[in-house]
Amino acid sequence: MNSSNEITQWVDMYADKLLSQANFLLSDKEEAEDVVQEVFMTAFMSIDKFQRKSNPLTWLKSILTHKVADFYRNKYKFQQVNFDYFFDDEGSWKDNEITKEWEDSEFSLGTLLDDTEFKNVFDKCFEKLPEKWAVLVKMGYLEEKKSNDICQEMQITNTNYWKIMQRSRLQLRKCLELNWFDK
Repeated sequence: MNSSNEITQWVDMYADKLLSQANFLLSDKEEAEDVVQEVFMTAFMSIDKFQRKSNPLTWLKSILTHKVADFYRNKYKFQQVNFDYFFDDEGSWKDNEITKEWEDSEFSLGTLLDDTEFKNVFDKCFEKLPEKWAVLVKMGYLEEKKSNDICQEMQITNTNYWKIMQRSRLQLRKCLELNWFDK
């Protein structure tokens, strides 16, 4: 079978799975479609490198992972994140209350995770995270990737990764306090 026919079969067999994963990682349908298209173009151009020791989907997913990392690397190469919400000009916390423990409430973690209204509030808070932060949180908590793998994939330092994760948690916490716990 020639490589063109093989790639055509792979598109039919694996496009939906790759698109689903890309959409999850990018949270943008059009960007996900573009990246999946790039995956198949890359596969077509480098099919001679595919050693057929694994399932084609495994190989395509590894290409997808690299394409998603490239997407975020290029997108955030020159962007600066603004932390004015949490820190003053000297780097101190604006609101020292942000680090105090949540007090016991009528809600337990199990109850909250089953509450549709809470999930909606959480989703809205999650959407307010800078896109790069949201990707790191998804990779770290939902995909349960190891921090070293995430740092390598996203080409960031371990220190930067942990700072972003901490700031993401703080921003989510503040948003939940304002929109759920203090309501």
